[in-house]
Amino acid sequence: MYFWIRGNAARTEAEAELKQREAAITQRESDMDRQIEARRKELDVEAKEKALAYRNEVEAEFKEKRADLNRLEKRLDQKEDSLDQRVARLEEKEKQLTTRQSEVDDLYAEAEKVVADQRATLERIASLSTEDAQAELRRQVEDEMRHETARLVKDRLDEAEREAERRAREIITLAVQRCAVDQVAATTVSVVPLPSDDIKGRIIGREGRNIRAFEGLTGVDLIIDDTPEAVVVSSFDPVRRETARIALTALITDGRVHPGRIEEMVNQAKAEVDQRMKEAAEEALLAVGSPPIHQELVKLLGKLKFRTSYGQNVLTHSVEMAHLAGMMASQLGLNEAIAKRGALLHDIGKAVDFETEGHHAVIGADLARRYNEPESVINCIEAHHEDTPFSCMEAVLVQAADAVSASRPGARRESLESYIKRLEGLERIAESFKGVEKSYAIQAGREIRVMVNPDSMDDALAATLARDIAKRIEDELQYPGQIRVTVIREVRAVDYAK
Repeated sequence: MYFWIRGNAARTEAEAELKQREAAITQRESDMDRQIEARRKELDVEAKEKALAYRNEVEAEFKEKRADLNRLEKRLDQKEDSLDQRVARLEEKEKQLTTRQSEVDDLYAEAEKVVADQRATLERIASLSTEDAQAELRRQVEDEMRHETARLVKDRLDEAEREAERRAREIITLAVQRCAVDQVAATTVSVVPLPSDDIKGRIIGREGRNIRAFEGLTGVDLIIDDTPEAVVVSSFDPVRRETARIALTALITDGRVHPGRIEEMVNQAKAEVDQRMKEAAEEALLAVGSPPIHQELVKLLGKLKFRTSYGQNVLTHSVEMAHLAGMMASQLGLNEAIAKRGALLHDIGKAVDFETEGHHAVIGADLARRYNEPESVINCIEAHHEDTPFSCMEAVLVQAADAVSASRPGARRESLESYIKRLEGLERIAESFKGVEKSYAIQAGREIRVMVNPDSMDDALAATLARDIAKRIEDELQYPGQIRVTVIREVRAVDYAK
């Protein structure tokens, strides 16, 4: 009984375990079905995504192909339009050719008519009498000779102009080589050295009475500052400045500085300066070899020793001009004495232009006329800046000598600012003309070289351009001496042998 009960219990237990296993298997099968279903759904989703991506790719490729077809279609349309335009141009050219052919036919017909007229004229001439035929032949020969003579005259004039320019350069060069005059640049101040700074107090005087008396008697400005052992004498009048310098030097040497002594020394200095000016004028006349002139003109000529123009001493400049003008006159067979005298006195008006209104050339001509100088000398003075026309060839030489002397390197001094402004002004004027590619101011602003476009300008226009630029420079700029304008037109053809 016991064993039977245990057997039933074991069977029951086995059946329960079997049911559990069956339930587990069923559960596992259910889980596997769910997993299979989930995997199937995932595969479906992946398949749909791939299909969608492929579809998008196909659509993009289709759009690109479509765009290429559109572009190709546009290009074809453009080519078609271009062909239509070319056809239209060809038709237009065909019309033009037809018109030109018609014009050529008309010209040919006109030429045949002219030939027929000439033939008729020849037939008429052939039927003329001997005298009429000779007259007709003489008329034709005269016409031919007239044209030939005009051509020969033009060639000879061009040759004479070239020879005259070459000869003028040779004469001026020879005169410059033979004439050597020192160039000295002067200033508007003079520095007087002092033995010590103690003397500055004596020069000033009590309450400034000495310096006031000195400036009142000499007409200059005394500059007494911290400059060691020096006093500056300033004045635009070089004669007054030199008089003050001599008087102040004498006062310093003497040591007695008071108004009475100042007046005495100033009077002595004026006499000394007057004597020095007279001696300088006489030396200039002797150096030039000029005949004696009026004593008043001698005094005025001596004043030029202390007169400057652009830093150039006027008396030295006048002596140099006299040598140059005389040498050029002797080379050309002109009156050498008139050329020298006119050149020496050409700036005589600058001796009194501080006191008289007007241009120094006009003032100088009036002075020369007052002291009975020859008319040719007066014309040299009055016309050297072209204020009046030239009445003698010597006046032309005086003007040329003035330009040569003033344009020598170092002869004149000007500020850096005015020098740069003149160079810029020259290039600005030259480059303002049509056809000019580039311009260069050279030789310290005494020459401007202008490069022009050879395709837009021929040789005749280049010569006209040079004259126009020179005229503009004369009208718009201020400069010492003269400025040369050179227009360069160059054509180059380059090829290579291979």
